Amino acid sequence: MSPNESNAISLTISPKEENEIRKDFLSCQAENPSVYIAFFAKKEGLSVSIYKPNKKGKAMVVFQGRDAQKAVQKYLPSEKRPPLCQNQYPQIGSDEVGTGDFFGPVCVCAAYLEEKELPRIEELGITDSKKMNDGYILEIGPTLIQEFEYSQLSLPNSRFNQIHGRMNMNAIKAKMHNRCLLNLYEKHPSSFIYQDQFAEPSLYFSYLKDEKNVVKNVIFHTKGESLFPAVALGSVIARYSFLRKIEAMKEKYGLSFPLGAGKDVDSFIPYFVDKFGEKELGNVAKLSWANYKKWKETH
Repeated sequence: MSPNESNAISLTISPKEENEIRKDFLSCQAENPSVYIAFFAKKEGLSVSIYKPNKKGKAMVVFQGRDAQKAVQKYLPSEKRPPLCQNQYPQIGSDEVGTGDFFGPVCVCAAYLEEKELPRIEELGITDSKKMNDGYILEIGPTLIQEFEYSQLSLPNSRFNQIHGRMNMNAIKAKMHNRCLLNLYEKHPSSFIYQDQFAEPSLYFSYLKDEKNVVKNVIFHTKGESLFPAVALGSVIARYSFLRKIEAMKEKYGLSFPLGAGKDVDSFIPYFVDKFGEKELGNVAKLSWANYKKWKETH
């Protein structure tokens, strides 16, 4: 699925707007794919999902597909209509780090950005953190957290191991993203919300069905950190937080922890356990991963 095909936009809608959307897409109505959906329509390049009202009586619509941004224009106030694939300001963007690493926590960060701050973002060379040098991120991290507004959460490994049996990684990420976004959105309710898409919108919001407050007006896009400066900023601050925690682990245990989940991680596990014990491994690693299971099979 290409980035354009993965594009999705969610909106909170009034009963009047819901009726208008139902009428506009009645000719392509299809069978509901979820019990949480009240109306579903699908055609080439676009699907439309109207979710059942929440406890406050507010419904939500998700436009998804290649033509999502074009379709949503009609249902947004003129001042909120985003030109196709263009950034709107002020914006809040969120991204996560650590979900591909056996060692270290899961870190999520949402960042708030105004258009006047773009020159500073460009000056610092902020882009997708995966494309940036870790040494440089550690160097500019203190500057970022001083100059920009953000909300950052880290899930320690001990807590991750407690809850991962009850929810999968995407559910954990959804809850962390929502909390970070909410912390900023409550301060800046006129902001456009962008998120690096890691799950289908319907699935993302299903993970949040028990949350009291949910940020719904989200524009999802794969590779969002390469498209939206606030998402890129969030990804770099999240990476900075992750690297600092890896450094703290190094200081505590006197060991350099390998990142990722490759063979170097496999060979490091028995070395760590020999020195500190298997129980302590749960404080630094994600025990639901295959690396741990492979080691466990031979011990």
